Amino acid sequence: MKNTPATETPAPSRPPGKVWADRLPHLDAVRKRFADKTLRRRLRTLGIILGAILLVRIFVVEATVIPTASMERTILIGDHIFLNKFSYGPAIPFTRIRFPALCQVRRQQVVAFRYPRDPSLLFVKRVIGVPGDRLRIIRKMVTIHDTPLSEPYAYFSQERLPPVRDHFPPRGDQLERMAQISGVDPSWARELREFIDGRSFLVPARHYFVMGDNRDGSLDSRFWGLVPEEYIVGAPLFVYWSYDAPTEEWVNRGFISQIKFDLSILANFFSKTRWSRIGKGI
Repeated sequence: MKNTPATETPAPSRPPGKVWADRLPHLDAVRKRFADKTLRRRLRTLGIILGAILLVRIFVVEATVIPTASMERTILIGDHIFLNKFSYGPAIPFTRIRFPALCQVRRQQVVAFRYPRDPSLLFVKRVIGVPGDRLRIIRKMVTIHDTPLSEPYAYFSQERLPPVRDHFPPRGDQLERMAQISGVDPSWARELREFIDGRSFLVPARHYFVMGDNRDGSLDSRFWGLVPEEYIVGAPLFVYWSYDAPTEEWVNRGFISQIKFDLSILANFFSKTRWSRIGKGI
């Protein structure tokens, strides 16, 4: 008798839609994992970028605006400048720890520093006296070790010669009434005597005597004292934007006034931007 091979029963066919329906949960899980990885990767990239920007701002470069005319004509009101912080030993935030400085502050160099009487304020002036200098101002002329200092950058707008501003250090009889002289800080009036040696002002170690280039319109070391070395923040690099607006617009801290000023910048951005100053080195 002849053997008949067994016939396999074919598997029941499933509609194509059923196959994709079975795979949907798996595909959803894959998509979710992919989306989670993409989100984490983007957040990590964003964190790295923000961290790098923060590190650069803290330790390398910082932007600031000049709100007053004390450095005219070298730096104008409304000049926005980048500061080189790295070369002068940037400080670690919220500590007194500073990195070693790569270079020393030089006489006649423009620097940015924390205002000694209120460290929350950032000032920009020119270093005139460095540690060990014997400094005098005689009828507006600065001398270092009795040698006149060449200052082509200095700007004078007034002819009168008041004490302290145009004759420094003041005489002994003037010291007694320095606190009454307009603009002289009372604490500086009391401290000044200890730095006077004969007719000269002796700049102590780790301190700097700074002045604005607009000599008749600058409140500086003549009026409020010396800048400690640790208060030096950096040196201006170049102007990245310059906007023509008066001092009161830049220093007004009122909320409504600030909003009005911001709106006026939007309205007058092209007409009041000093395009020729963009990129100008300091």
